[in-house]
Amino acid sequence: MIANDSNLFAWNYRARAAELGAPIVPIIDAHAHVAGLDAAPILKEAMDLYGIEQIWSMTSNIDDVEGLRRILGERIAFIAIPNWRAPNLRESHGHGYAQQIRKYHALGARVAKFWAAPRGIDMGTQAGDPALMRLDNPVRVAAIETAVELRMTLMVHVADPDTWFATKYADAAKYGSKRQQYEPFESLMDRFPVQWIAAHMGGWPEDLDFLDGLLERHRNLVLDASATKWMVREISRHPRERVLQFFTRWRDRLLFGSDIVTSNAHLTETPGGTEMDSKAQSRESAFDLYASRYWALRTLWETDWIGSSPIADGDLALVDPSRSPKDSPTLRGMKLPRELLLPFLRENAQRILREAVQRSANQPTAQRESLHATSQRTSANRSSGA
Repeated sequence: MIANDSNLFAWNYRARAAELGAPIVPIIDAHAHVAGLDAAPILKEAMDLYGIEQIWSMTSNIDDVEGLRRILGERIAFIAIPNWRAPNLRESHGHGYAQQIRKYHALGARVAKFWAAPRGIDMGTQAGDPALMRLDNPVRVAAIETAVELRMTLMVHVADPDTWFATKYADAAKYGSKRQQYEPFESLMDRFPVQWIAAHMGGWPEDLDFLDGLLERHRNLVLDASATKWMVREISRHPRERVLQFFTRWRDRLLFGSDIVTSNAHLTETPGGTEMDSKAQSRESAFDLYASRYWALRTLWETDWIGSSPIADGDLALVDPSRSPKDSPTLRGMKLPRELLLPFLRENAQRILREAVQRSANQPTAQRESLHATSQRTSANRSSGA
């Protein structure tokens, strides 16, 4: 084994999986980004080893959907996302995304993702509208309305880690406070009383009291606990008693997730690639990248293991200059009891996806045809300048 940022201690993650053993129930990973047909079999091995029965994927290239299905079969479900490669941001997250949602829905997707991190202000500014990526921007609401018409579940990314608000987003006049990130989101949950999923523990695993309030105010909300480094760092800082209290209270409204990103670029050295491309440079380091996330998350939630995480976490150096970007935080296992693990690892995700499929199947044919016709007319009017 060779050490890397996903395997600081040069562990054998295949042997580590055997030491963990099978989970008490096959796991559904409700938040991931599976891309690259060559990388998918490597992810599949990690899933097999760590007891992941199904993975929900925000696959960036819609043309990869059928190929990934050939590799993973019913073990992969898809979440609609915009075309991030499109040159026109307003179009790709507005009317263009409404069209993309319909395409994903036709391919079986029953969840649609809406990304609204503070970084969107920078993206919108470059596109000429700093408010473009706000969830309540009319162009984005139009896409939300399309997903609602199709009776889909809505997933959102709101806010970012506290470490980023202390550094990258320190200009509150530009980015707003962390609490302000939730204002448009909460307004939309009231406006559209459908099923919502807030990714990354609602964007605030640092503050379980805030999440208590968010879940109290919005009965149509569930949280996924994805973003491995973020969860390991922040959940480990809470007393176990507080985490158990939170999971007990919201046992039916929490989902396991990893936020694993796969890519063919991970299989070879990719000069000039993106930061995500550089996270692995070989098939074995790609396996470490994917398997490390499942090892860390299962260890966090299922065991009482305490030690340094094997995954480098650069956020530590953001807020503490004495730390290196290669440092890792303490992972403190929460050892959730069986009655909390069962819904968290599998049952809640099963229920949410089943209900989304049923809603779509029960949509009256005449309504589906009417909605499609309305979309076509709207598209034609926009094309003609009407």
